[in-house]
Amino acid sequence: MTPFDQPYLYILVAGALVSDVWRWLGVIVAGRVREDSEILEWVRAVAGALIAGVIARLILFPNGALAETEMWLRILAVGVGFAGFLLIRRSVLAGVILAETVLLIGIGL
Repeated sequence: MTPFDQPYLYILVAGALVSDVWRWLGVIVAGRVREDSEILEWVRAVAGALIAGVIARLILFPNGALAETEMWLRILAVGVGFAGFLLIRRSVLAGVILAETVLLIGIGL
């Protein structure tokens, strides 16, 4: 019996190995990187850009149940969520809850 006989097991092991390598490398390097270093600023910028890209994709090219909503509703939800994030002590949880509430109310109407 080879790993190819069990494709899901093969995918699970291969995915875990690839992911764990980066996690362990992060653990090893994290103690040596200063919080104000240029590399960490770059990592933060890349992470922010990735999040912005995912949000833009969800607004412009949604799939699933989100695709059934109007674009103005998705844009309104993001705007309200962002405003909530800024107004409620930069709370990500507050922003997400407000954005979801706007979406759910909009879908219900």
